[in-house]
Amino acid sequence: QVHLVESGGGSAQAGGSLRLSCAASGVDHLDYCMSWFHQAPGAERQGVAAIDSNGVIVYADSVKDRFTISQDDAKNTLYLQMNSLKTEDTGMYYCAEDESLCPKYCEGRHCFPPPTYEYNNWGQGTQVTVSS
Repeated sequence: QVHLVESGGGSAQAGGSLRLSCAASGVDHLDYCMSWFHQAPGAERQGVAAIDSNGVIVYADSVKDRFTISQDDAKNTLYLQMNSLKTEDTGMYYCAEDESLCPKYCEGRHCFPPPTYEYNNWGQGTQVTVSS
């Protein structure tokens, strides 16, 4: 059974940085898709960034050139480096995992992270608050 635990959330000022971590255990399959989702207050959960076991990475437009998703296979940990934070980045951040490569969601050449229903495993989330 896959277990995901996020950490690293907290408070930051606009323009600042935070790094989120997602410790994964029980991932015993070769193929996987792991993602970070953002849920702003009163809003739906939206994919921020995704990476799969082939190293394919996709970002939401709202975080391109600001956020970086990465993984440390030795530590079974997924990261999200968040730079140039904006107040609209405030909300809960969730780590998600599924035992298949990330399916492609593209409109023409424009691709974005898979939606929530593509994932079977979720962490409990970590809160990020960005103030102006």
